Amino acid sequence: MFQKILIANRGEIAVRIIRACREMGILSVAVYSEADRDALHTQLADEAVCIGKAPSSDSYLNMERILSAAIATKAQAIHPGFGFLSENEHFADMCAKSGIVFIGPSGEIIGKMGNKSHARTTMMEAGVPVVPGTKEPVYTAQEGAKIAAEIGYPVMIKASSGGGGKGMRIAIEPENFEANFNLAQQESINSFGDDTMYIEKYIEEPRHIEFQILADKYGNVIQLGERDCSIQRRHQKMIEESPCAAMDEELRKRMGDTAVRAAKAANYENAGTIEFLLDKHKNFYFMEMNTRIQVEHPVTEMVTGIDLVKEQIRIAAGEPLHIRQEDVVLRGHAIECRINAENPEKNFMPCPGIIEELHFPGGNGVRIESALYNGYTIPAYYDSMVAKVIVHGENRQDAIRKMQSALGEVVVEGIVTNLDFEYEILSHPVFVAGKTNTHFIPDYFE
Repeated sequence: MFQKILIANRGEIAVRIIRACREMGILSVAVYSEADRDALHTQLADEAVCIGKAPSSDSYLNMERILSAAIATKAQAIHPGFGFLSENEHFADMCAKSGIVFIGPSGEIIGKMGNKSHARTTMMEAGVPVVPGTKEPVYTAQEGAKIAAEIGYPVMIKASSGGGGKGMRIAIEPENFEANFNLAQQESINSFGDDTMYIEKYIEEPRHIEFQILADKYGNVIQLGERDCSIQRRHQKMIEESPCAAMDEELRKRMGDTAVRAAKAANYENAGTIEFLLDKHKNFYFMEMNTRIQVEHPVTEMVTGIDLVKEQIRIAAGEPLHIRQEDVVLRGHAIECRINAENPEKNFMPCPGIIEELHFPGGNGVRIESALYNGYTIPAYYDSMVAKVIVHGENRQDAIRKMQSALGEVVVEGIVTNLDFEYEILSHPVFVAGKTNTHFIPDYFE
């Protein structure tokens, strides 16, 4: 087992990983930008190293500085968390060349599965159902329009290297295809430096369902059930839950077995998610694979009792999985709400600032993941998510009520958050009935 791990991240996920290290008897090293000098993760870690100025490009995305910090502090492994360098194949390769373990899959696998076109091809060859669409990359609107006509409208235009909703557009009819293609491609170039696109059939009334998988170095792969991530605003998840209200045991087993087959086809290692679209007829299609821990991993931990971050560390250290598929049992229901420093009434404008007063709820089945504290200044340079509230109940109705109670207790003074908006969603009759899909927010709130 490792003696020391460097966490190449910030915010609540850095705090989450530091706590896991503590519980495993592993020393932790935090890295921070000048804007994060007083951040909670720098105070909780055993060591902290400043790696540059506030912009991510000068700090949390600076591979050389992060590796230098790891070497200087004699850290044996780096945990990337999510975002930043967590799905960067070059960083994983650089870690390997430096003799430092990257807690995640190899650079080769990240590259293979991070490229959506390549991932689709891999899944198709493994017999995993995929949304009808292009097998090869598309570079021009003219080429894409021909393919769209063959697939049939509406179609989804996606950046091959995209993520987080970037580089994605829906073309409802031929007349608006070219404009949407050009917008998506330009966004992909600006965000990822890549003009590679692909086209797929747009699935109507879809649910976004992801299966958590764990895979060790010895070919053992298990799935830990699903998460319903359908409550999204502009492709950004807001509320996640497990299990999915629309699934029965037969469908859960079929999708879970398919997720394991997909991970094996990719020769996957460590924690990851296989993401599916589930249509209203209960047909499911592979969408993409995320080669990292997810923001919403706590809901899986709540219903399975399995600590995913600790499992990541054990797998990276070379230990075989000590959990068998038959050991995985989903108990009760878990929901997570993402609390963002943003103003829903002003087009979700980010609202950084000083935390003047803070109170988080507690109690049976309530969990908080956050790096906030009284007097903390939220920087304007990073993602607006500042906390996650997670609850576990005996059933879905119990979990919804528990989450409503928990959100009602949260106090975050000094900034504007989306707390009230989250509460409205939880109270909506369509959500309560479990009949949501990815269009829920545009249909009922925008």
